[in-house]
Formats: sequence, structure tokens, C-alpha cells
Amino acid sequence: MKLSIGSDHRGFQAKERMKAFLAELGHEAIDCGTDSTKPCDYPDIAYPAAKAVADGKAELGILLCGSGIGMSIAANKVRGVRAALCHDEVSVDLARRHNDARILCLSADGLGEKQMTKIIRIFLETSFDAGRHERRVNKVTNIENGKAPG
Repeated sequence: MKLSIGSDHRGFQAKERMKAFLAELGHEAIDCGTDSTKPCDYPDIAYPAAKAVADGKAELGILLCGSGIGMSIAANKVRGVRAALCHDEVSVDLARRHNDARILCLSADGLGEKQMTKIIRIFLETSFDAGRHERRVNKVTNIENGKAPG
């Protein structure tokens, strides 16, 4: 699977470790930056990573920053993207199965490497359940398109 991955300076070291983990699993990572611990602005990284998913150049994406909040907010501004900030196995499972989240946002400051790899593995292995959840995701898309949910 091809994934976009990106981080700001606070998530850089974790991003590099997660790229290696993805490679071990046989996935291709499109690195959208940053390339060092030099301070940078998370929207500059979130946009190309989210755009790659929205445009179909990557199937899924992973974004890391100190809290994961900034990346989540920025990625969700890209039309067609559903980014979810996940802190544990339950939240990532539900984000994929119920919300069809296609971008995983992680807190580099709040999660250790072992927890990140567990969360990423679930993100990659879990599919959207559709059914009643598809109706709800479609309502979110309506909002994104400036329409009422129903």
C-alpha cells in the first residue's frame, strides 16, 4: 500500500521510525516532510500529505506533530479527507470502521513507539464497515460541500 506520511519538527524523529516500520510491513511511504528537527509549521506538511490522499496518489496517510491536534485540524481542511486524531487501539478502530478515516494523526509527544506501531497496524488492517456508517459519512461530506447534513 502507498501512504503519505508527514510531521512537523516535533514529530520528525517519530516519523522516521514509523517510515521504517511501514517499510518492514511492505508499504511504500511518500514522505511529505519535514526533513529535520528545525522548527517548521505543521500546515505546510499536512496539506501535501492530505492532498496526496484526496487525489488518490496515496491510499492512506499518517501525520505526526507534538499533540496531533494541529495536523488533524489542517488535514481536515482538505476536501475529501477525513483525518482522525487517535490515541489508542479503540479510537483508531472506530475511526476506520465507523468514520472511514483515511488519515491517522498521532501525538509524537504523547505516544511511545510501541503504542504508535500498534495504532498504525490497526489503522492499516481495519476497513470501513459502511452500512449505517456510510449514511453518516455522506452527511459529513454534505457539510463539507456547504449543504445541510440531511
